[in-house]
Amino acid sequence: MSEKKITYKDSGVDIKAGEELVNSIKDVVKETHNANVLSNIGGFGGLFSANFSGLKNPVLVSSVDGVGTKLIVAFKAGVYDTVGQDLVNHCVNDIAVCGADPLFFLDYFSTGKLEQKTGYDVIKGFAKACKENGVALIGGETAEMPDIYKQGEFDLAGTVVGVVDRDKLITGENIKKGDLLLGFKSTGLHTNGYSLARKVLFSEFDIDDRPDELENSVGEELLQVHKSYLPLIKKLREIDGVNGFSHITGGGIEGNTKRILPDGCKLSVDWNSWERPAIFKLIQKTGNVPEDDMQATFNLGIGMIAVVSKDTVNTVQKLCTELGEESTIIGKVD
Repeated sequence: MSEKKITYKDSGVDIKAGEELVNSIKDVVKETHNANVLSNIGGFGGLFSANFSGLKNPVLVSSVDGVGTKLIVAFKAGVYDTVGQDLVNHCVNDIAVCGADPLFFLDYFSTGKLEQKTGYDVIKGFAKACKENGVALIGGETAEMPDIYKQGEFDLAGTVVGVVDRDKLITGENIKKGDLLLGFKSTGLHTNGYSLARKVLFSEFDIDDRPDELENSVGEELLQVHKSYLPLIKKLREIDGVNGFSHITGGGIEGNTKRILPDGCKLSVDWNSWERPAIFKLIQKTGNVPEDDMQATFNLGIGMIAVVSKDTVNTVQKLCTELGEESTIIGKVD
């Protein structure tokens, strides 16, 4: 038997590095806190005061998600402060379309070997988006797991919890035949379709290449931050005749929007009613990707859809213009 002492650090886990990361992020995380947050970072659980005095029948709404293989683009580019924002905004959108206001967020960051700068940038991204969405970042987990990830790689997951008064829940039950689909622009691919996008684009281009079709490099286009639609949804949900919202993620426009349709209704999408962003055209051309695959995989430039009654659509579009949000009628409910 060997007399050599093998420490936890020898196995690849550096407890001190984890402690140093926690200490380095305390200030940026604390900036997301409000009076409802009762705990400081580093405790065993995040504490949030459930003060719903303004609500008659509060319903908690939650969502958990990851960033997917968009992370591989971040690894290639060496850019780590945007993927945390992607994750927060994605989760926030998922509960906002139900009518909920986000309360707090929890993150999970796992890696093979903890790199202080990378970890700080990722969590700084979480905090930035939490602050923008009015969400408290009340806890998380940083796991160092040697032999699971290649050097420089990591994975992310996050959970958001929000609240809505039960009679304000948006379920799509009021959607009816004749309602119009009002589409709102995405900022590129958001966080879906990256396995296909990477396979196509990185077979022809490097991360820093600037194809004639794009204003930015391939990496810059693919790392555009997933947009939060929370401010827009908060305005639109107060208008009678706005009958449902769809966050366009994996499965595309039809795959996501049909989830909120009542029985007996179906979608009729006019795929030529908006200009697809150049990145989608480049993917389709470079990989000779079938149109069916494009529609089922990507948002194609439409990140969120409001299902609106015909009588209300002019009012909604006028408000959107005032808010600086471009909207396009992209189809209807049959």
